[in-house]
Amino acid sequence: MRFEVWGMSGSVHTSGGLDLADAEERLWFWVGEIDRACNRFRPDSEISRLNATPGLHHVSPTLSLALSAAAKAYDISSRACDSTILSSLEAWGYDRDFAQLATEGEVPSPTPAPGFERAHFDPATSTVSLEPGVRLDLGASAKALLADLVVADVSERGGVCVEVGGDVALAGAGPEGPWVIGVSDSLTITGHEPRVAMTAGALATSSTRVRSWTRQSLPVHHIIDPATGRPAEGPFVSATVSATDCVSANALSTAALIWGEDAPFRIAQGGSAARLVKRDGTLVLVGGWPQEENS
Repeated sequence: MRFEVWGMSGSVHTSGGLDLADAEERLWFWVGEIDRACNRFRPDSEISRLNATPGLHHVSPTLSLALSAAAKAYDISSRACDSTILSSLEAWGYDRDFAQLATEGEVPSPTPAPGFERAHFDPATSTVSLEPGVRLDLGASAKALLADLVVADVSERGGVCVEVGGDVALAGAGPEGPWVIGVSDSLTITGHEPRVAMTAGALATSSTRVRSWTRQSLPVHHIIDPATGRPAEGPFVSATVSATDCVSANALSTAALIWGEDAPFRIAQGGSAARLVKRDGTLVLVGGWPQEENS
């Protein structure tokens, strides 16, 4: 089953005793929950209200889950995947739904992100207290969280594979053995993408070639380096990372584009495998990335 959500495509597949309709029901349940909690383009969303009013807030269970995912991403990426980049994203023009982005406007003077610790999130009490000037964009970790939540809800009943905008979470075997996942760093699917076989865990791809636009003829993209407030300018244009869960895979694939030349070492040191693509097309495989099957 294919679907569209938040300007991205996705899919859900099941096997064994798991009915596709059951997985689909959990998908749309969590889409609704996450949209109401985390969609920064909805003025009535919980995150929009939070961003508009600094200070102490008690948050809903769903927003608490999303903030916990953002905190995890921040930690395992050594602060490279930082949800406090919202002001930088908006300054570079990503201040509305991607399909409506404008290319006018001045090129901003970059400002480093405040850092997630200044959000003062306490998962034990489900409270958050944003310092003045701190605003959150939970989009990246929230879409990965969506895949993780759906898989967690239904995996005991059979095999399941959920993909949301390039983030894949799965459990169990597919209809004919391992799930076979195509790896692409663009929106164009040719049918000749490299493929990997998996029966558990997650896979996420981040790319500077997707969700890119221009600002005064300057090419920019959505992967913001929180240390500079600018779109990342490292040697890698695409990173696909495998991990035990989708939030971790997404955080590491995003961080790989920010870490630069250190990315292969950092990913391997953390025990993950990755497929990195340089600007000139050079492929760098990390941490025992599995043999690719070309269709």
